[in-house]
Amino acid sequence: MVKRSFKDSLRRMFLLHTLVPISILFVLFLVFMMINSRFVLVSQTAEAGKQIKSSMEAVYSSYIKEISEAAALETVISFAGSRNHGPEVFERFYGFNNRQQVKSIMYIIGADGMIMASSANYNDEPSDLALQAIARRMHSQGLPLLAETNHIRFSHDRYTAYTFAHEIRNGGAVLGYLIYQLYELDLQKLIFVQNNEIAVVTDPYRTIIATTNNLTQGLMNKYSLSSDSKGYVWIDKGKYYSKETYIPLSQWRVYTLSAAEGNHSAYWSLAVFFIMASLLLWLVIQYSARIISTRQSRAIDKLIYAVRELESGNMDSYVYIGTGDEFETLASQYNQMLQRLNELVAQNVELSDLRRVIEVKHLQSQFHPHFIFNVLETLRYAIVVDNKLAQDMVLTLSRHLRYSIGNEKDHVMLGDDLEYIAGYMKLQQIRFKDRLHYREEVSQAAKTALVPRLMLQPVIENTIKYGYRQRQTVAVTVTGRVQGADLLLEVKDNAGGMSSERLEEVRAIMASQDNRAPHIGLHNLHRRLVLMYGERYGIQIDSIQGEGTRVTFVLPYRKEEADV
Repeated sequence: MVKRSFKDSLRRMFLLHTLVPISILFVLFLVFMMINSRFVLVSQTAEAGKQIKSSMEAVYSSYIKEISEAAALETVISFAGSRNHGPEVFERFYGFNNRQQVKSIMYIIGADGMIMASSANYNDEPSDLALQAIARRMHSQGLPLLAETNHIRFSHDRYTAYTFAHEIRNGGAVLGYLIYQLYELDLQKLIFVQNNEIAVVTDPYRTIIATTNNLTQGLMNKYSLSSDSKGYVWIDKGKYYSKETYIPLSQWRVYTLSAAEGNHSAYWSLAVFFIMASLLLWLVIQYSARIISTRQSRAIDKLIYAVRELESGNMDSYVYIGTGDEFETLASQYNQMLQRLNELVAQNVELSDLRRVIEVKHLQSQFHPHFIFNVLETLRYAIVVDNKLAQDMVLTLSRHLRYSIGNEKDHVMLGDDLEYIAGYMKLQQIRFKDRLHYREEVSQAAKTALVPRLMLQPVIENTIKYGYRQRQTVAVTVTGRVQGADLLLEVKDNAGGMSSERLEEVRAIMASQDNRAPHIGLHNLHRRLVLMYGERYGIQIDSIQGEGTRVTFVLPYRKEEADV
C-alpha cells in the first residue's frame, strides 16, 4: 500500500471535505427559507387576527354598554312614552356617535314598530317593515337586548351591517325599542390592517358582518371558505393561509387570510448568490490547502526528526516550532516530556547513589565495634549475675542482627520496624539502665503502613550517641498516626536540643541536593524520601536548646508495596 505524505493527505482532506459543508449549508439555507417563510406567514396572519379582534371587541363592548345605559335613561323613557326630551336624547346619541370609529344610525320605535325618532336623513330611512320585524322578534322571544347581523341598504349605496336593539321599559310596560345600526364601510375600514390581504368578520352563524374581499361571500351572505388540515384555502386559483380568531364577548369570528405564494424571485436570487459564494469559497479553500499543507508539513518534519533522534539515544533532541498553533503546543509538550525524562534519569542516578551510600553506612553501623563491644561487655556481666537476662540479650541481639542483615526488602510494615527498634532500645536500656527511657504511641492503622526499612534507626542512634553529652537521663518517644492520605511519625527526645544556629545549619544541609558535610546521615535519608515519594514528603527537624529535638517524618500512607 502506497503511503501518502502528510502534506498530500492534508490537501486531499481539504478538497474532499470542502463540498460537504457547502452542500449542508445550501440545504440548511433552503430549509431555513421554507421554515422562515411559513413562520412569517403564520405569525403575521395571527397577529392581524389579534389586532382585528381587539378592535371589534372594543366596538361591540362600547355599543352594548351605551345602548343598555341609554335605554334606561329617564329622557329616553319619557320620549318613548310622551315624545318629551327629544333634544336631550339626540344630544346624547351624537356625543356618543362622534367618539366612535364605527358610526351608526339611531332609531327609536314604538312597541308597534313605527318610527318615533331617527338620526338618519329622511331619504335614508329604511322601510318600517325591517324595524317592525326587529320589534316583533324581540317581543315574541321576550328579548330585552338584540344584537344581530342585518344588512340594510341606504341611499348612495351605503349599508348598515350590524344592529343593536334594546327595549325601552317603564315599569312592566314596554314603551318601545332603541336601535343602533352600524355602518358597513366603517367596519370594513377597521379590519384593514398591515401584513394581511383579506379579513372577514362573521357572526356565530358564519353570516358575514364585514369583509375586505367579496370573493369570500357565498349564498345568503355566508362565509363560504373552508381551510384544509394545514390551514390553507383557495380563492380564485390563489392559495391563502387562513387563521380563525374567536371573540368570546360577541361570539364573532375573525378570519384573516394571507397569500401563501411568497416572493419566489427573491428566494431564487438568494440561492444563486449562495451558489456563487460557495464556488468562490471552494476556490479559496483550494488555494489555502496548498499553503497550509506546505507550512504544517514543515512542523511535522521537525517533530519526526526529533523523535528519531530520541530513539537513537540523543537525550538533547529538543525541537523548536514557532507556528503559533497546535504544532507549537505539541512541540512544547514534547520538550517538556524530554526535560522531565532527563530529570527522571538524573533522579534515578542520584537515588541509586544514595542507596549505595545508605547501604554501605548501614552495614558499617550494623557492625559498629563500639555497639557490639558494649553489648558483649554487658552480656559478660549478665552471664555471671543473671542467666535469664543473658539469654534475653542473646535472643534480642540475634533478632537485631538477622533483621538488619538478612532482610532484603526495601519496604516493611511500620509495626515490624518498630519491633526492631524496640529490641535495639532494649539492648541499650540494659546498658544504660534507668538512664534511658523509651515509649511508643503509634496507632494500629499507622503500624500497617509500608515504610522504608530501618528508617527510624539513624535518628534514634543519634539521640543516644549525642544525648548523654547534655543529659544524665535520656527519654525517647516515638509517635505515629494516619492523617488523611499521609503517615506522620515523630521521634522526640529530651537530650538538650541544639542551638538555633546549628538547627539552621542542619536544615540548610537537608534542603540542599548535594551534601558534602560529614556526619549528616539525615540528609541522605531525607533525599531518599523526597526522591521516592515527591517534594511534599521527607523529614522536618525542630529543636529547642536546653529541652530537646523532634524529628517528623511525612510519608504517603500505603498498605501495598509499590515499585520504587
